[in-house]
Amino acid sequence: MSVMSLPKEEFMLAGTAACPGCGLTLALRHVLKALGSRTILVVPAGCTSVIQGIAPNSSFAVPTLNIAFAASAAAASGIASGLDVKGVTDVNVAVWAGDGGTADIGIQALSGAAERMTDMIYFCCDNESYMNTGIQRSSSTPAGAWTTTTPTGKREPKKDMPLIMAAHKIPYIATACSSYPIDLYSKVERAKKIKGTRYIHILSPCPTGWRYPSEKTVKIGRLAVETGLWPLYEIRDGRFTLSTQSKPLMDKSKRKPVKDYLEIQGRFSHLTAAEIENIQGMVSEMWDRLSLMDNRDLFQGW
Repeated sequence: MSVMSLPKEEFMLAGTAACPGCGLTLALRHVLKALGSRTILVVPAGCTSVIQGIAPNSSFAVPTLNIAFAASAAAASGIASGLDVKGVTDVNVAVWAGDGGTADIGIQALSGAAERMTDMIYFCCDNESYMNTGIQRSSSTPAGAWTTTTPTGKREPKKDMPLIMAAHKIPYIATACSSYPIDLYSKVERAKKIKGTRYIHILSPCPTGWRYPSEKTVKIGRLAVETGLWPLYEIRDGRFTLSTQSKPLMDKSKRKPVKDYLEIQGRFSHLTAAEIENIQGMVSEMWDRLSLMDNRDLFQGW
């Protein structure tokens, strides 16, 4: 597949209220292309609530339910149940939430929906902070990152939501990045053919919160993957598989230095050489674990 072979129809229309260089809108555009017109979108509070425009107008060409921060997975559960009662089987119920609405405020409803195996696709579009309310830290903010509530850098590591969802034994989990639209589109295509709860976690660079020039969004997303900080993978019925872009990175020599990613973002400008080296060590330890997980059944023995 190439970019030229993607569907021409657009479900994210002109006139969004997004910031220039917004990785979220880039990701959502390709997700909606994969999902198609028979989609109901559930959106909790966050940047997406603003990006879509002011009522009664909207830049989204699919039915969209804006819901309270904590309730998106619960609302999607109700929609999925209603469609089931009506015998409607060709509609994709999709949650599009940020990291705050997923890893923090929305995690209880998401966990409950996953335990019930609600028939929905849950997307976490992760820009690693509460961007819409002032760039406050979330549990998905990476260690060392500046936010308005961590002015000297966040001390805690990033919460690993994809593996938390793997513990629910749902049939499909994937990571993606807005800078890799073909990989993202393909994963959504696979997810929509599966029943039950599916979870896709998308890294979404944010010029405003990450403090970089808006034209560098795609470059920064690619560096996140190329340095190994953001591995791309799928977990299908428990089997963990690194994606094509990330599989070569099991060889440490193929990874770019993490400083290439960190030094072009203002949110990391306060880091010392020793702190950057510590983050490099964390990446190496993560890849030691990922190498053991690749092509293995995570559920075996559970």
